[in-house]
Amino acid sequence: SPGQSGDLGDYRLSSGLLVHPFAFCRFCGNVAPPTLNTNSSTAWVTFRSDGSITGTGFAARYRAILPEQRSCSQEEFLCDGGRCLLPASVCDGHPNCHDRTDEANCSSKHKECGGQKFGPHGNLESPNHPSPYPHQQLCVWHISVDEGHFITLSFRSFSLETQNVCEFDYVEVHDSISTRAGRVLGRFCGSALPPVLNSSGPHMTVVFVADEGVADIGFNATYQAVFILDRTCEPSQFSCSSGECLQQQWLCDGWDDCPDGADEQGCANSTYLPFTSSCETIEVEMCQGLSYNLTSFPNIWLSIADQREAATLLRQYRVLMELACFEPLQRLVCGMFLPQCSPDGGVLQPCRSVCSSAEQQCSQALDLFSFSWPFNCHLLPDSQDPLECSQP
Repeated sequence: SPGQSGDLGDYRLSSGLLVHPFAFCRFCGNVAPPTLNTNSSTAWVTFRSDGSITGTGFAARYRAILPEQRSCSQEEFLCDGGRCLLPASVCDGHPNCHDRTDEANCSSKHKECGGQKFGPHGNLESPNHPSPYPHQQLCVWHISVDEGHFITLSFRSFSLETQNVCEFDYVEVHDSISTRAGRVLGRFCGSALPPVLNSSGPHMTVVFVADEGVADIGFNATYQAVFILDRTCEPSQFSCSSGECLQQQWLCDGWDDCPDGADEQGCANSTYLPFTSSCETIEVEMCQGLSYNLTSFPNIWLSIADQREAATLLRQYRVLMELACFEPLQRLVCGMFLPQCSPDGGVLQPCRSVCSSAEQQCSQALDLFSFSWPFNCHLLPDSQDPLECSQP
C-alpha cells in the first residue's frame, strides 16, 4: 500500500490484492501470501479497496532473479515450476504441486487418526477430543456400509479455528469412497455445528486438516447406515429417486443435485424456477464466438447481476489470452460467467468434459504461474446431453 516497503510479513486487508500475470492470484484477509516466482520479467500488482472496512494494508518486496534461482522462504515448500506453498497447504490431502510432491513424505504429520470405518454405525472425532487437537493433522476416514444403504453423518460437537475461509483447520466431507471422486458435501470450520449430511450411496469420506497455528477442541460425529427405501423427506423437501432429500431452493437451480437430475426436470413451468428473465445476446467481447450467443442473468452460481458486472470481472482474466491453451480455458470461463440460456428459459452449466479438457491442457501452464487449477470439475454435470449442460 502507499508509502510502505518491506516483505509480505505485514499483511492485513479487507479488500483484495491481485498479482498479474498470475491473473488468478488474489489475496485478502490477514494471512501473508507465499512467495511468488514469476515466469517472465514482468509482473503487475493491483491493489483494490471498496468503500467499507479498511485494514492496515500490506508491505511487499521484489527482486530480479534468474530462472534457476527461484526459491521460497524458509518455512515454505518449493514445488516444481517454482511455485511456493504455505505450510498449511503441504500434506493437507490435496495435491497442489503438479508432481504431487507436496503430498509425499507426510509422515511428519500426526496420523493417529482416520482409517476405515465399516458396519451400520460408528463415530469419529478429532485427536484428543474434547481437549485441543495437536497441530499438523491430516486425518482421513473412509466410511463404507452395505449396498442398498446410504450414510447419515451427524456432528455432536464442533469447534475449529475460526476463519473467513476454511483454509487452515477444517473438516471436509466427500460423497464418495475417496477424495478424488464424487461431490463435496461441505467444508466446515469455526464453531457453528455443521448440518446433518447424507451420502447418495454406501460410501463417504471425511477429511480433517489442522495447520501449525491455532488449535481448538475439534469435533465429534456419528454416522448411521440407513436403508435407502426407509429414507423419508420432510414435506417441504424434494425426494430424489436415490432417496436423497433436497431443500426446495435446490430445485430448478441449474445444478443436478439428484443423481438422475430429477430436480432439474420439468422446470419450464415450475413454481421453483428462479430464472424468470428472458435470454439476452452476449455482449462481452471476450466471450463472443462461442457455440451459443444467448445468456441469461442474474448468474446465481457466481452471484453476478448482469453482463456489465461479468465484463468487469472478466477484464482481469484477459492476460490469460497469452496462454497457448487459452481457447479451452475461454470456453470454460465464459461458460461459467455467461452461461447458455436454454430453450425453457433456464441456464445451462458447462459440461464436465469442458472443464476436464481445459484442466488437462492448462493446469501445467497455470502451475508455472504459481497457481493450481481453480475449478472442481466434479461439480459440473457429467453429461453430453445438450439439454443438461453446454459445450461453449
